[in-house]
Amino acid sequence: MRPIAALVSAAGLLSAALIVPASAQQTPLKIGVLSDFSSVYSDIGGQGNVEATRMAIDDFGGRMFGEPISMVSADVLNKPDVASTIARKWWETEGVDMIIDLPTSATALAVMELSKQYEKIMIVTDAASSDITGKSCSPYTAHWTYDTYANAHTVGSAIVKNGGDTWFFLTADYVFGHSVERDTSDVVKAAGGKVLGSVKHPLNTADFSSFLLQAQASKAKIIGLANGGGDTINAIKQAGEFGIVAGGQNLAAIVMFISDVHSLGLKLAQGLIITEAYYWDLNDKTRAFGKRFMERVKRMPTMNQAATYSATLHYLKAVQAAGTKDTKTVMAKMRELPVKDAFTDNGILREDGRMVHSMYLFQVKKPEESKGPWDYYKLLAEVPADQAFRPLKDGGCPLVK
Repeated sequence: MRPIAALVSAAGLLSAALIVPASAQQTPLKIGVLSDFSSVYSDIGGQGNVEATRMAIDDFGGRMFGEPISMVSADVLNKPDVASTIARKWWETEGVDMIIDLPTSATALAVMELSKQYEKIMIVTDAASSDITGKSCSPYTAHWTYDTYANAHTVGSAIVKNGGDTWFFLTADYVFGHSVERDTSDVVKAAGGKVLGSVKHPLNTADFSSFLLQAQASKAKIIGLANGGGDTINAIKQAGEFGIVAGGQNLAAIVMFISDVHSLGLKLAQGLIITEAYYWDLNDKTRAFGKRFMERVKRMPTMNQAATYSATLHYLKAVQAAGTKDTKTVMAKMRELPVKDAFTDNGILREDGRMVHSMYLFQVKKPEESKGPWDYYKLLAEVPADQAFRPLKDGGCPLVK
């Protein structure tokens, strides 16, 4: 009997040795930042998003399951095929667990398809199309910062209420621009206004003269800029040269960032009504984060950069709470945990992938109102999440029952 007992005892010891904590079985965590480092959206995200991701990793403690957290980054050149090639390589051969940023809606939608194929998490912090959590939603994608629906409703409705009831759009000719024009047009019409027309321009346009002349000829009270980044900056600068505002028409920058205002200067940007999800001078938490970011990057964070910090930190907290990197388990934990950080203190991740939170309506200060660099905004209103973002039932996301 003794040999049998000894064998049973040995087998028990062997079984116990094989039962190890889930966290001990995990490979090191790796995050990939897919951004625009060289083109029209580099100021909005770019290297600032890389630094924001690094700040979140550092603030978390730098390690997960006893191993260092690592990060890689790449320039997508704002091309969906380039973004897909990099994402495939990262997920197939380089052990990347989560991809964040995605600078354009076209790149985001392309990588979302791969995310479904590989069942890997991606968090969109730069691209804006509301289709990301609408008809194209994915169980593995979170949309963090803002979207064309939220911006259209906060800015568009405010402008129409103040008499800007006829619109003409200058629209970037790809998914993002089309989404901005569509969503803002819906708001204008619902508020009793009229859309008199639109003109499409290529991404990264240097010369807006022909497009601005068409907008000027429309006699619309509001010229809606359905573009972003460098395109918005160039359009506003050239509109000033054409005397469009001096002639009685006004510009509506539907998607605009503090980096754009900084590039333009207050003399050109003053009076613009814009919406943002974050501003460094809102409260003590936003100011503390803004100061830390400024020390590293030498400029204040855009809402996308603050959101990239927030999304990375939330993801890391969810992985830790889940005790695993398993995609479905982590996504469930991300939806369960509230989002409270320097970006927002009232965020919730919905089942369609939309992270909802307050948005803010600002007016750009006059030069004489600013107390110094980056003191650019006057707060007009805080718009609660349920008013800013599209209702869950209206998005057409097939994940929503």
